[in-house]
Amino acid sequence: MTSCASDSFGSLVFAGDVMLKRLPPEVFMNLQRTIRTGSALDPAIANTVASAMKDWALEHGATHYCHWFQPLTGTTAEKHDAFLSMNSDGGALERFSGSQLIQGEPDASSFPHGGIRDTYEARGYTAWDATSPAFLYRCGGQTTLCVPTVFVSYTGEALDKKTPLLRSIQAVAKHAMRILKIFGADHQGVNIITTLGVEQEYFLVDSELAAERPDIKICGRTLIGAPAPKGQQLEDHYFGSIPQRVIAFMAEVEERLFELGVPVKTRHNEVAPGQFELAPTFENANVAVDHQMITMSVLKETAERHGFRCLLHEKPFAGVNGSGKHDNWSIATDTGVNLLDPRDDTHTNMQFLTILCAIIRAVDLHAEFLRGSIASAANDHRLGANEAPPAIMSIFLGDMLTDILDQLESGNPKKTIKGGALDLGATTLPQIPRHSSDRNRTSPFAFTGNKFEFRAVGSSASVAWPNTVLNTMIAESLDFMATQLDKRAGKNPTPAKLEVAVKGLLKDVLKEHRRVCFEGDGYSKAWHEEASKRGLPNHTSTVDAIACFGSKKATELFGKYGVLSKRELEARYDVMVEQYIKLLRIESRTLQSMVRTAILPCALRFQAELADIVGATQACDIECPGTAAQLREVVAQTEALRTAIAKLEKSETFKSDGSHGDHEKEARHYRDVLVPAMLEVRKLCDGLEKVMPADLYPFPTYAELLFSTQN
Repeated sequence: MTSCASDSFGSLVFAGDVMLKRLPPEVFMNLQRTIRTGSALDPAIANTVASAMKDWALEHGATHYCHWFQPLTGTTAEKHDAFLSMNSDGGALERFSGSQLIQGEPDASSFPHGGIRDTYEARGYTAWDATSPAFLYRCGGQTTLCVPTVFVSYTGEALDKKTPLLRSIQAVAKHAMRILKIFGADHQGVNIITTLGVEQEYFLVDSELAAERPDIKICGRTLIGAPAPKGQQLEDHYFGSIPQRVIAFMAEVEERLFELGVPVKTRHNEVAPGQFELAPTFENANVAVDHQMITMSVLKETAERHGFRCLLHEKPFAGVNGSGKHDNWSIATDTGVNLLDPRDDTHTNMQFLTILCAIIRAVDLHAEFLRGSIASAANDHRLGANEAPPAIMSIFLGDMLTDILDQLESGNPKKTIKGGALDLGATTLPQIPRHSSDRNRTSPFAFTGNKFEFRAVGSSASVAWPNTVLNTMIAESLDFMATQLDKRAGKNPTPAKLEVAVKGLLKDVLKEHRRVCFEGDGYSKAWHEEASKRGLPNHTSTVDAIACFGSKKATELFGKYGVLSKRELEARYDVMVEQYIKLLRIESRTLQSMVRTAILPCALRFQAELADIVGATQACDIECPGTAAQLREVVAQTEALRTAIAKLEKSETFKSDGSHGDHEKEARHYRDVLVPAMLEVRKLCDGLEKVMPADLYPFPTYAELLFSTQN
């Protein structure tokens, strides 16, 4: 999707008041019922909705419409069709029917499909997702009506990231409702939703400088580059004054996102120079995922108009913090009751503690799926460094919840720790309330008051897949808890019997699964050793992390809850492996090109300059041992680089033995052979950069790129 400045500020979303004004009351209520309760869409209303949507779009200058979907590329896709159609008399009319709203037909074999489609089996369908509002996108003087859709094969199998997400949301709702019913509250007519607030980190660099770096243009990150003299050592960029150029960019981004219904709220400098963050408020998870895709597109395209290049890669620069997304997940009723709100006297809130223990169980039992959901070649550079949690999936709960769980395990919980207040020591300053628990930024999955923050998601990733996996895991665990309570308490239990059953179940769950809870420093060597003793998985590479999706356990889990069939899951696993290989191959070939066409020629020029200096100096009977030593060093480095680049080129070759699992073997080969070869080339290039004259070095340096937003 492209993003361009709109002609005027205003709502460009077909939702809320817009629908209320334009749809007949009965149609509006019918559509709202689908959106709010997840009930089946009534096809009979499609023509009316399509007509109203078309009129609204035409009034705002739209000329085309598109089905906007999220294929397995991890980006978005769209095909624009004009509203204008020819009639039988040779005239023209503007049409957008219910059938055009509900269904489209893109080529399914041209997108990643993991073997579900072949070139000669091209038919696929897009289908309207009525739960996510249509919106207008303006670009280049043109306005397009974008209709969020799912994307499936001719066979009905999901070829996108949204279809399984919607299925997983439905699974959570089904089993969370069972928990609520057990605790006896009147939830008639209430639906359960998952909610998300996704923070987005990104880098900005000057677009003219970025244009001179083939690695940034092609790969979205630097493949070579010596550290700048100043990076983030002084810790002065985080929450610092936002540069004027960046403020102007942020203001336009926010205006555009507000128009599109994306509720952005927070903006600030992040830790590394040139790094920033944007965060929205919470929304329905499905809409939040769509809005996150829109946000990434708006960031990139708006940056270009302000003379920037927006880098969403997880590790654009070595030696400074990378970028991620903080995926803030919760579960609520559609009436606004947050089921992860502990409330006062949390030790008495058995419904909350049941859901909490279900989540603890889910993360422990299915940790490998949670880790695999955020795996990518790009995120491999970031996980475990000082800006991201380790690859070990653990849960941080904080002092208050930890204390209550201790009480549950030892007997009956009797108290809830209160946070109290902080006296700041000056009478002019107020006493401020203190939370009952601290925060832990080293934890990949941390409870932060009334939600869980999944900190390990990569900055360039779609959040649809991590949340699909998370929802499915938690649905399974809620199912387990509800089934166990039904068995232990029986039908229509007395409050006393239910309390005994709940406390007994929670105690059993904690005894088996509390090993996944950790309150300390996730970066420490001691934790890695302790996690190993506890039997927690620690998959540090994508190749190992995604292997879980090819397992029988994965097939059973995703199949049982109707999220992905065996074939759909296998297809996603194949696509993940294929994308890992292709991304590393692109990076390798980009690096080879940069070295052969730029770094080596410049190194030879430097070598020739030094040789001329040594020769001319010695011709005057003057010894220059320092310069001669430098020449020998540069010659050695240049020859070593020649050898390394030849080794890198050879490392790309993988000889297939024709056996099953060739793709997995090739991925492991790239991880074990190609990646180290790339790192060796980089080390030599960066060494040459440190000694090469500035007028000879062919690319903008880290010092120029990282601080280009200050100009």
